[in-house]
Amino acid sequence: MDFPQYRKRFDSKSFYKIINERTFEEVQLIGDKVFKHQIKADKYFEIIQIQDMLKAEGGMYFFSNELEYNKYQKA
Repeated sequence: MDFPQYRKRFDSKSFYKIINERTFEEVQLIGDKVFKHQIKADKYFEIIQIQDMLKAEGGMYFFSNELEYNKYQKA
């Protein structure tokens, strides 16, 4: 799989840039505020979360793209 990969949450309030199998950035929209976090997956739960995002199955995460990610990052 090539990286980065882009995903968004089902409610379009979080957007993800998956840098590799253990690191991702999240742009989170809360009201009119935008928060950006970088997560390095050290714990089992975090590693599974990245795997779930990459699969984009089950209705929690959907495919996105760089343009959509950057649009909200600069909001």
